[in-house]
Amino acid sequence: MCAERRPGRSPARERGLTLIELVMFIIIIGVAVAGILTVMNVTVKASADPILRKQAIAMAEAVLEEVMAKDYAGVTPVQTGACTSRSTYAYVDEYKCFDGSASGKRILGSDMLSTSATSLLPDSYWAKVEVAVTTLSGVTMKLVTVSVTDPSNSTYVLSGYKANY
Repeated sequence: MCAERRPGRSPARERGLTLIELVMFIIIIGVAVAGILTVMNVTVKASADPILRKQAIAMAEAVLEEVMAKDYAGVTPVQTGACTSRSTYAYVDEYKCFDGSASGKRILGSDMLSTSATSLLPDSYWAKVEVAVTTLSGVTMKLVTVSVTDPSNSTYVLSGYKANY
């Protein structure tokens, strides 16, 4: 039996999607999904940067705190070769040897938080220390500047003043 038309309905009032409308819908959705995935890709790539920055700043704080805990002045031994005897340092000026000029003249991450092979901070983080004499408000002080470089070669700098008191 042939399907009957209901009274009052014309073929022009029947609803549906044409093939052209369906293809356009698929293209628009495809472009939108591609845009969203591109943004997500950029975001995911940069998500590790805050972790690197946080670890580098933590290392800089630890090195600066270590240097600032030493005495202002004293007899500074002449450093030859690599800076290897950090545990025996007693004065701020002894840290001048960590100038970053060679791998032996850097404070490595594994030397900061652990002496074991399974360090919490990898050797891809390294610090250099600069000590300069300066006058602040008529008082002679030492400006200690610690620069830490992370695995992405970004450098973070912290400074502090050490007075002779």
